[in-house]
Amino acid sequence: MNWTATVVFIFFFGLVTVMGFVAAHWRRGDLSRLDEWGLAGRRFGTIVTWFLLGGDLYTAYTFIAVPALIFGAGALGFFALPYTIIIYPFAFMVFPKLWRVAHKHGYVTAADFVNARYGSGLLALVIAITGIVATMPYIALQLVGIQVVIGALGFRTTGFAGDIPLIIAFVILAAYTYTSGLRAPAMIAIVKDTLIYLTIIVALAIIPAKLGGMAHIFAAVPADKLLLKAPEGGSLGAYSAYATLALGSAFALFLYPHSITALLSSSSGNTIRRNMALLPAYSLLLGFIALLGYMALAAGVKDMPQYASYFKEYGTNFAVPALFLDSFPSWFVGVAFAGIAIGALVPAAIMSIAAANLYTRNVHREYINPKVTNETETSIAKRVSLVVKVGALAFVVFLPLKYAIQLQLLGGIWIIQTLPAIVLGLYTRWFDYRGLLLGWAAGISVGTWMAGTTAFTSSVYPLHFAALTVPGYAALYSLILNLAVALVVSALVHAFHLSQRADSTQPEDYAEPAHG
Repeated sequence: MNWTATVVFIFFFGLVTVMGFVAAHWRRGDLSRLDEWGLAGRRFGTIVTWFLLGGDLYTAYTFIAVPALIFGAGALGFFALPYTIIIYPFAFMVFPKLWRVAHKHGYVTAADFVNARYGSGLLALVIAITGIVATMPYIALQLVGIQVVIGALGFRTTGFAGDIPLIIAFVILAAYTYTSGLRAPAMIAIVKDTLIYLTIIVALAIIPAKLGGMAHIFAAVPADKLLLKAPEGGSLGAYSAYATLALGSAFALFLYPHSITALLSSSSGNTIRRNMALLPAYSLLLGFIALLGYMALAAGVKDMPQYASYFKEYGTNFAVPALFLDSFPSWFVGVAFAGIAIGALVPAAIMSIAAANLYTRNVHREYINPKVTNETETSIAKRVSLVVKVGALAFVVFLPLKYAIQLQLLGGIWIIQTLPAIVLGLYTRWFDYRGLLLGWAAGISVGTWMAGTTAFTSSVYPLHFAALTVPGYAALYSLILNLAVALVVSALVHAFHLSQRADSTQPEDYAEPAHG
């Protein structure tokens, strides 16, 4: 046991727990209403939204998994950098429109918008279910991030006794999320981001100096991990994989329910735009985080006997904890590990709230009890958020980690299939709900099949064009098929003058107001 690090870790964990409950009284609103509990009254300004989105998108698993991918696979892992640059211009253009329509009509979820835009409860249902299913393993992976640092502190992480610290963290998370709703992760995100920035700045100052400088670090990295392997033998190889992973991930990121929930909690469309201009600061941070993978390689942490059992249990995910344990005094290890653990609590809370919003609005209210009151609706959402967390916890406790990773891999392939209905719907009503439904089904089926051909170990599928092989992100390939099917079916609907559903929104809902 590393008692000094553990005490520091518990202090910060206790601090954010108190903040989570206090958040119920922050920017006080009627928490019996779903838009207050689940969207914090849509009142977050630029600074709070910046912290909330940063805490939402740059998670504990990002902190653990991006350096781990670079530690294990090398330069391919840097695809995370261009995709976080591509995403912000895309979101800058698209999501202020969604905010305007949602704010005017009181929509809480993207599926609310889809239902109104296309007049199809079934299309809204599949959008909602896709979001819920894609979110569940994402929450599980946040809990895995907590589990890794708990193990690094010296706690046993096998058997029921080993699960107790994780269960305690889950109970605390569930309690303040239930009480405070979205206000809790928004307030806690400020602490999380402060700790993460502090940790990375110190790591960049201390670790390279200990290892002989960045030149020595890069010299110590095997050559095959420094650069992408050049194409050969009629295959674009890592080049096309890198490019499509970056592009497809960029399209998918803000379609996740937790991302949309954070965006819809903003006070205005301009708040979203300002954040898209400011959030690249996190891309810079992510680049520094990614370099930790090379630092861990240069430090040789995998060959250190004291960490052998940890690498056996957690694989390359232990690279960053091992690097910190080897590089810093115990008290700072506690600070860094607290930042990682809190970096799991923030997105896990938002994800569970987002999934609860989807179920309550687009499943329960639509199909089980259309006359549900505002108070009952919020009560249902609170209970569903607990169920979602229990499901994620069960993933971690009862199933091998690889299942959560495989399902998260599928999550990206599935969530991107909602892009035509949500994003294109903000610009045109030409697409018909039948085309979007069939396109969604085609994209889900083929994307899942592509991942299945790799036994769900990779999301890169080798697409063959005559003599040329183009390995690429299955999510992007399946999205292209989705769009093609939606286009063809919608064209047939128009050609045969088939009846279409009414659009509950108005053209002026999408127009840019004179004041921005």
